[in-house]
Amino acid sequence: MACILNIETSTHVCSTALTADGQVLEHHENYDGQTHSTLLSAYVRDALDYATSRELKIDAVAVSLGPGSYTGLRIGLSEAKGVAFGLGVPLIGVNTLELVAVSTMFSRFIDEDDILYAPMLDARRMEVYTAAFTPALDAIVTPRAMIVDEESFAEQLRHHVVIFSGNGAEKVKRVITHPHARYVDDIHPVALDMMALSEKAYREGRFIDVAYSTPLYLKEFQATRPKNKVLDIDNQERNN
Repeated sequence: MACILNIETSTHVCSTALTADGQVLEHHENYDGQTHSTLLSAYVRDALDYATSRELKIDAVAVSLGPGSYTGLRIGLSEAKGVAFGLGVPLIGVNTLELVAVSTMFSRFIDEDDILYAPMLDARRMEVYTAAFTPALDAIVTPRAMIVDEESFAEQLRHHVVIFSGNGAEKVKRVITHPHARYVDDIHPVALDMMALSEKAYREGRFIDVAYSTPLYLKEFQATRPKNKVLDIDNQERNN
């Protein structure tokens, strides 16, 4: 089985995990947010030092490709590319929505028939990045950006129990209230849970280009002005 360095930075959580033979050898997680640029390189260095000290050969680097935070995804992919290039090993891209679905499966035993997993990542206001997967990760609803209302997932909820999770699910609880809707709290994409997906990709030879691969954004970046700057402008206009 391959030894893989997994990197996850798609949300406020910064995490890495070195895995091999279905086991986690070394890992780090930080939930403080806004720390990816300072912590990630140190986490990666610790993983590489661990592998060196035990004469382990890293066979691939896996990175969570998104969707998620634009800044976090860029930091994670840049680090992963650099390590993969430096080690001369292939690069694996993991879909973050699939990762959230897997994390949900790992965290709870849900005794229901006809389940779908609908991971949701916050995309501001009532918009989320989401999809719907069977337990085998077949996409019934393909990954997309969605503005959530009471009709969201209506077709799937008519025929399935739908498990909503991820940092975007909390804000839709009062909107999607169908009896078949279930919510699992405190699910975050982390590198520990990437192992099953990255090992499967490695076995199947599904790699991405080290030089030209890009994050899976699902929608274009929209810059916003800092709130204090807006207030300063408003104050200036009132004073003139």
